[in-house]
Amino acid sequence: MKATIVTIGDEILIGQIVDTNSGYIAKALDKIGVQTTEMLSISDDKQHILNTFSTVQNKVDLVIITGGLGPTKDDITKKTFCDYFDDVLIENPEVLAHVTEIIEGFYKRPITQLNRDQALVPSKCEVLFNKMGTAPGMWMKKENTVYISLPGVPYEMKYIIDHEIIPKVVKEYQRPYIVHKTILTYGQGESMVAERIENWENNLPEFIKLAYLPAPGRVRLRLTARGSDEKVLQNAIEENVKTLTKIIGDIIVGFDEGETIEVAIGKLLQLQGKTISIAESCTGGKIAQMLTSVSGASAYFRGSVVSYATETKIAILNVDAETIAKFSVVSEAVAKEMALGIQKVMQSDYALATTGNAGPNKGDSDAEVGTVFIALATPNQVIVEEFNFGQPRDKVIDRASNKALEILRKEILKNLQ
Repeated sequence: MKATIVTIGDEILIGQIVDTNSGYIAKALDKIGVQTTEMLSISDDKQHILNTFSTVQNKVDLVIITGGLGPTKDDITKKTFCDYFDDVLIENPEVLAHVTEIIEGFYKRPITQLNRDQALVPSKCEVLFNKMGTAPGMWMKKENTVYISLPGVPYEMKYIIDHEIIPKVVKEYQRPYIVHKTILTYGQGESMVAERIENWENNLPEFIKLAYLPAPGRVRLRLTARGSDEKVLQNAIEENVKTLTKIIGDIIVGFDEGETIEVAIGKLLQLQGKTISIAESCTGGKIAQMLTSVSGASAYFRGSVVSYATETKIAILNVDAETIAKFSVVSEAVAKEMALGIQKVMQSDYALATTGNAGPNKGDSDAEVGTVFIALATPNQVIVEEFNFGQPRDKVIDRASNKALEILRKEILKNLQ
């Protein structure tokens, strides 16, 4: 099965909001073997919507549309559906009862005509119940293509996808199996990883595809297998992952989307019964945010200080002013004192510190833009490494944060051996 996802809204096209709906829908469809072949964002224009519907007609099995179902005049999706399907709007009693319950029961105010109009749906459509809001979803078929209209509000869209559309597609359609496996690597760039695994990649079965998903300081490798026998696909994926691990096991930190480096570090710290604290300057709190994004991080994360100003390094982390005067704030010596300072303040086993010039200006140091010192205080020693992550600024911050976590993970693993 193939699907096209269409988001309707000028606010998306002018960059006022970011389209997160398409990604959610594509993931949900992928899990049940439906391949998304195209994502489109189009304006709130009747003719543009009609042209889009006509273009995808019979080219895909499903067209899932989000947006344009609100009660105001600029929300034209329902009327456009009627034009495309040669239909008329009628009032649906079940939807009206639900809308009335929300407006009068929850919001405690009289229902208006605009509210009542939310219960208007094309007479030929199958209504998809929206428990989370007043705009119902709509399911209509024309020749070989099903058109599904959903509200653009993310939590409403998600409810209808999860409770209405996915169960219906699973019940009514035969679908192939799609199996994914994501391998997360840190410390080497895309080209270097590709060089190391070239022979392995060339020998993958034809039904398994490899995609490289690079980001600053890390590369995700996604294996995708498609076929009619799920067990065969899973076994083939697992066998090839075992072979891959023998080749690049030194840079693999986890598998699949949820097994990030911060998750892996959390598990290692809990296994050891150890704690971590962070002192950040150029990374501005990003490392702390990454670590605390993991549920249960309070078991090992003691706290952090964003010591962006030189005075803060001195006053809170007890960095010696003479050290700064002699070596500058972007230096090995200052990074070391920052790590030891936060380790003492937070009484943690491990402590990370970053100081550098993320750019575009040099700030309080003459060090080259892109220069970053990362220090790790362990229970036994302090390790400091110098890097130059280039530009732009966002890249420096991302690469420094990822590299700091990579250094931390490797050191924790040493202490497990």
